[in-house]
Amino acid sequence: MEKILKDKITIITGAGRGLGEALSYGFAEEGAIICPWDIDEENLTRVAARLESMKRLGKKGNVDITDEKQVSKEMELIESEFGGIDILIANAGILYSYEITEFPEDQWRKIIEVNLTGYFICAKYAARLMKKRGKGVILQINSKSGKKGSYWNSAYAASKFGGIGLTQSMALDLAPFGIRVNAICPGNIFESPLWQESLFQQYAKKWNISIEEVKRKYVEQVPLGRPCTYRDVVNVAIFLASERADYMTGQAINVTGGQEMR
Repeated sequence: MEKILKDKITIITGAGRGLGEALSYGFAEEGAIICPWDIDEENLTRVAARLESMKRLGKKGNVDITDEKQVSKEMELIESEFGGIDILIANAGILYSYEITEFPEDQWRKIIEVNLTGYFICAKYAARLMKKRGKGVILQINSKSGKKGSYWNSAYAASKFGGIGLTQSMALDLAPFGIRVNAICPGNIFESPLWQESLFQQYAKKWNISIEEVKRKYVEQVPLGRPCTYRDVVNVAIFLASERADYMTGQAINVTGGQEMR
């Protein structure tokens, strides 16, 4: 069968592990040429090596998405080598969890800087290249926390609410140039490093319960009765990036098993 993203030049931020890594391989399997970006050079090199073995590696970039000069330069290099880009997936993000009266200002600002300003910077320069070609797709990996406030996660929710506003605004700005902009709002991805290395332990300590009880507590909130998986998100991202979604822009699509329906 024809690959639905055949030879589409695709930048994926935060590609070094977790969902970004899964998106890289999923898009590569559909024929895309992946330009993986990550601030962690070791993880980036590992992912790039696998993409190279799949013959789907474009140009890897050890990029800090909050540094406008780095982003601009890397975009220029990709344009020089490939003639432009077709798809940007703004996946990179961070989370620190505190009750609001205890939230350190520096960590609040860092979350907004990475999750919101970093998305803006990458989209800004991607859109400049896409406008030259009269087409393109920008996808933000958002969160169910972009639709509803999140306990002990005020900065993260604020960054994600802002991301949906930015997505909708860019969709209006860029529609005349044939560029579609959408967001994906996943539910709780238990297999992610965020949950495995941080949230399970934080919530177990906060509520004085076991990690298994934390898992059960969150799964019970999902009508379909299971956590979100990488594959659930990758499937939706592939669809939104493809020509099959040509009439969709400015949307924030929930992938939450029914946990969020707005």
